[in-house]
Amino acid sequence: MAKDLFKRYIWLVDTIRRYGRISRRELDECWRRSPFSEGGMTLARRTFYNYRQAIAELFNIEIDFDARTYDYFIRTDGSANSEGLTDWLLNSAAMSEVVGSACAVADRVFVEDVPSAREHLSTVIEALREHHPLCFTYHPYYRSIPSRGVVVEPYFLKIFRQRWYVTGLHREQKKIKTYALDRMSDVLLLPDVFDDDPSFDPESYFRDSFGIVFTNNEAKRIALRTDPRQAKYFRALPLHRSQEEVVHDSYSIFYYRMRISPDFVEELLSHGARVEVLEPPELRAMMRTELSEALALYKKD
Repeated sequence: MAKDLFKRYIWLVDTIRRYGRISRRELDECWRRSPFSEGGMTLARRTFYNYRQAIAELFNIEIDFDARTYDYFIRTDGSANSEGLTDWLLNSAAMSEVVGSACAVADRVFVEDVPSAREHLSTVIEALREHHPLCFTYHPYYRSIPSRGVVVEPYFLKIFRQRWYVTGLHREQKKIKTYALDRMSDVLLLPDVFDDDPSFDPESYFRDSFGIVFTNNEAKRIALRTDPRQAKYFRALPLHRSQEEVVHDSYSIFYYRMRISPDFVEELLSHGARVEVLEPPELRAMMRTELSEALALYKKD
């Protein structure tokens, strides 16, 4: 049952969102026709209540009830993160249906080979929902010997570059740390329960970060100059939520408010000569150093 919970949450949000407003009778009819109904059974009231609670806690999506019309509807807090997650859930549901129907043309559908987190995602979600610590073995890329018996009190999940990460309090080190789910093994849900830290705000934790690398560096004003072609890509897929653009005749300048981190430097390097760092000076110096070292490798010939 646990492995199907995530799909059930997606289905429930997707169904109510598509209807806009839906009565309990209509929802039961949809449930009976869904792949989750066992023998055409309706959605039990207790189960529906538990799903609503889990969806609210995990995704900050409220399935509300209108006592005047007896309808259920989706109410969100209006934050960018909440709206983004709702859209991601619905896109996931749609993609699941599309991929499922692609079996007949499997030899003509090519997908990207990405690390899978399916094995542990349901367990981590359950830990988040029930406030249970996680115990696991971790295999970081930078170490040949894995860390065993890592105990973390999970605070939130984050997806970045098609990989899932869990961030929480490392009990032994008393530090907030982030772990990639695809580098975890022997994942166990511990029976004890922990209390949330009221001083910790998940949304603000990565607010000034590019990806999943957290640093205590002060957020800086960053300016990037791009050619018109690259500017179109940045408009379609912003590098960060703080992105602002000033358009000039033959180029654009994009402004950000972010902490400088190694993963952001790697992102800028991946764009080559199409992106130039204008400020701050320390980021421009980091780019010059990285490019010089890369160029030195090719001067050996």
